[in-house]
Amino acid sequence: MELKNIENDKNIIEKILKDSIAEELEIEVGDVLVSINDRKVRDIIDYKFLISDEYVEVEIEKENGELWRFEIEKEFDEDLGIEFTNPLIDRAKSCRNKCIFCFIDQLPPNMRDTLYFKDDDSRLSFLQGNFITLTNMSDEEIDRIIAYRLSPVNISVHTTNPELRIKMLNNKNAGKLFSILQRFKEAELEVNCQIVLVPEINDGLELERTLEDLSTLYPSVKSVAVVPVGITKYRKGLYKLEGYDKKKSEELLVLIEEKQKKFLKMYGTRFVFASDEFYALSSRSLPSYEAYEGFPQIENGVGLMKSFEHEINQELKGIKKKIPLHKKYVLITGTLAEGFLTKIKEKILSRFEGLDLDILAIENNFFGNSITVSGLVTGQDIIEQFECDGNIDGVIIPKSMLRKDTDVFLDDLTIRDIENQLKIKMIPVEVSGKKFIDIFRKI
Repeated sequence: MELKNIENDKNIIEKILKDSIAEELEIEVGDVLVSINDRKVRDIIDYKFLISDEYVEVEIEKENGELWRFEIEKEFDEDLGIEFTNPLIDRAKSCRNKCIFCFIDQLPPNMRDTLYFKDDDSRLSFLQGNFITLTNMSDEEIDRIIAYRLSPVNISVHTTNPELRIKMLNNKNAGKLFSILQRFKEAELEVNCQIVLVPEINDGLELERTLEDLSTLYPSVKSVAVVPVGITKYRKGLYKLEGYDKKKSEELLVLIEEKQKKFLKMYGTRFVFASDEFYALSSRSLPSYEAYEGFPQIENGVGLMKSFEHEINQELKGIKKKIPLHKKYVLITGTLAEGFLTKIKEKILSRFEGLDLDILAIENNFFGNSITVSGLVTGQDIIEQFECDGNIDGVIIPKSMLRKDTDVFLDDLTIRDIENQLKIKMIPVEVSGKKFIDIFRKI
């Protein structure tokens, strides 16, 4: 998330939504929100809480300095329809941890500044689903989450062993996690947890301990995602770590599946879910669609493959007769998903006559070949590894390779840069079965 500079920390209004209360009251872009119910609005969390009542008094400062006061009757939780220059209203809080597995510490030099910003801001947990450690929050901020009943809270746990968590996060406050989680449970807040798993550090018996501890907080803790540590080639001078291979991934999945059976019997939920990377690295098949229980952590890479496969199957079922399509496309992915997408490709070819679809798995030279996910593929690696014979109708890439709402890759190359260099047409597509099939169906 990139936050724009703001003037004097004022709550400057950037956008008025159509047919909103704000539009009806003639609140305008450039106006400043001064207060709600005579209380200063410190950030977006204050705003969301204060605006929720059915009757609110709002003070607005116009660009000419006039103060307008509105008495508003509305539906409970109905928004005014305004957006601010800075979505947080004030500045994002940076992370004070020095995690032994931090991915940002492993970035190469000379990338854009925003990629080096480490956020650990509770407000981003509610706004965007970001995971936070709770180590950078004051007691007052914890109290505010509880008082405002804000949830779900997405928390990077990693371990419930206090001493080990202090070591992993390099923060003396990291050991207080479980007592905060207990307070969230007493307040009946919903929590989703993440564990970044590091071999020989927080796996094995330590992982079992963490899962057992977190399960005692169910149903407040709704789900736990286990994801593998990411290791780039830029770890010089950092804590020595190892990544996951086929054997370690298989061992991890055996443990997860045993815990799932136990929790399903105890609580009626599998509770803990392994990320797709572990399944791709191992020889084990993906769980069933139903086993993901509604995909509570799909944004964390848990069940994304199964969800996509299910959507593809549903779309292909709707094609009763083969569609003639004499076109050639290349689908670019990271090396991790190559086998999975090859199987998807065969299903697609069975419903489109004459379609030629190649899978090109890009080795990640930019970050190192231990990075295998599609979302970290860069433009320069595509240019270096793509061989074009001039007879391709389009090159398909997942939008996850691009900066949100832009056509820019992590290395700041753009789609147009690649198109100009390779003389090809790039087709970014969301990770959606329908939108993927629509590329061929709507030609």
